[in-house]
Amino acid sequence: MFDFMKFTVVAAMGAAVLGATDARAQNYNLAPSYGSITLNAGFLPDPRTRTVRAGGDNYFSGGGGCPGGGWFANAPDYRLYYRAGGYPLTIYVNAPGDTMLLVNDPSAQWFCNDDANGTLNPMIRFNNPRSGQYDMWVGTYNRSRVHNSTIYISER
Repeated sequence: MFDFMKFTVVAAMGAAVLGATDARAQNYNLAPSYGSITLNAGFLPDPRTRTVRAGGDNYFSGGGGCPGGGWFANAPDYRLYYRAGGYPLTIYVNAPGDTMLLVNDPSAQWFCNDDANGTLNPMIRFNNPRSGQYDMWVGTYNRSRVHNSTIYISER
């Protein structure tokens, strides 16, 4: 089982902001493949989870916290509509393989992370999250898919 307490130390420096052109193959205007959720600050239970299949047919050349690049779907895997409060927002993945996390935030900024805290699992933490739409993609290093990849959304 995933140990969240060992996975909480990555902040903004672990999830570098990318230029919008770096993720042009990902289209946040498409419907998410695995649905969406609406959460208000202080939500319970925490964390919320969604199981997805990581990977896709669109190559992301890398940048920021994902220097090697990888394969992502065109449509978001999951979408969060979030009403911010006084808590940080953390999005992370636990998967049986090496994955990357790509997030487009409410201000249309791109964030990417790979291998957070010495693990093969990615994490992005927003210390002062904005209210609005967060689109998430879970990618892989080759065109194979990683089944049973779980996205976690937490304020802890």
